[in-house]
Amino acid sequence: MQYVPLGTTGIQVSRLAFGCSSYGSKDWMAWALSEEDAQEHYRAAFEAGFTFFDTADSYSSGLSEEILGRAITRFGTGRDRVVIATKVFGAMGPDLNQKGLSRKHIRHAVDDSLRRLGTDYIDLYQIHRLDPLTPFEEVMEALDGLVRAGKVLHLGASSMHAWQFMKLQGIAERNGLARFVSMQNKYNLLYREEEREMLPLCLDQGVAVIPYSPLARGLLAGSRRAGSERSKVVQDFLGAADEAVVDRVVELAERRGVKPAQLALAWLLDNPAVTAPIVGATKPHHIADAVAALDIELSPAERAELEEVYQPQQVNFHRNEAPTPGQTASGDVLALLRRG
Repeated sequence: MQYVPLGTTGIQVSRLAFGCSSYGSKDWMAWALSEEDAQEHYRAAFEAGFTFFDTADSYSSGLSEEILGRAITRFGTGRDRVVIATKVFGAMGPDLNQKGLSRKHIRHAVDDSLRRLGTDYIDLYQIHRLDPLTPFEEVMEALDGLVRAGKVLHLGASSMHAWQFMKLQGIAERNGLARFVSMQNKYNLLYREEEREMLPLCLDQGVAVIPYSPLARGLLAGSRRAGSERSKVVQDFLGAADEAVVDRVVELAERRGVKPAQLALAWLLDNPAVTAPIVGATKPHHIADAVAALDIELSPAERAELEEVYQPQQVNFHRNEAPTPGQTASGDVLALLRRG
């Protein structure tokens, strides 16, 4: 394992972050693994040198946080050697105030996360999505209060336009509040729209980038092809342009003698803006494959070969499927502007 600074902070994190959304309840997601089944994955992650773990309160309605907390106690070498990242935004109950980024919800959510994780502080507390109903000033003031109270060490953001991110950062800077030190965004060989503004912005500002879905829900592993049974869960994402990218990954991986998933992850790691991609594991070999990607070096020609068939697409922060009919990036922006 390799280790790098988390942006401009003094915290060192593993070059790969371990994603914990796969562990919880099948009532939440059909593919989720139980706590018992997750044990071998957590054991393997700690043995491989992972120190950076990412979850969210909304994953399995909090069960993912509980499983992570117990795994750290069982397999970890001490709280001071583990970096815990979790998120706030998703609905945690039926009430209107049990979701979003209001000062009220953030106050309750962080205490609930601390209890579930079994710790008295969170290293990186991230807003999972933007809340169009809560003023940006309220969001930043509420988050700053958590830092001042010692419940949170650093703040992170996820999935938004670059102008929105800088507006939040500007509010924090003008008012002497804690700023975001990281950006968790969707970025992989099948979705590269973050290269337009967000990645250059983060690189310029020293903001850590911790991409989620680095393998595009397994598509870049080469096992989910159009028309196959395994492609059905992401069939809207497997267009002709996507197939061309996957073909390139598979072809180059065969020539290099590595797995497609390793090559796709190596491409991400080769980007100077990327700090630590978030990798998930539902099978034991997924962890070993991810770690092996750290040793793969791409030549400029190989990187160009992987990138040249990509077709620009609709900005789509939230998932790997195509946007629903009528959903557009400009529409999303206008909706936020109309709400203030």
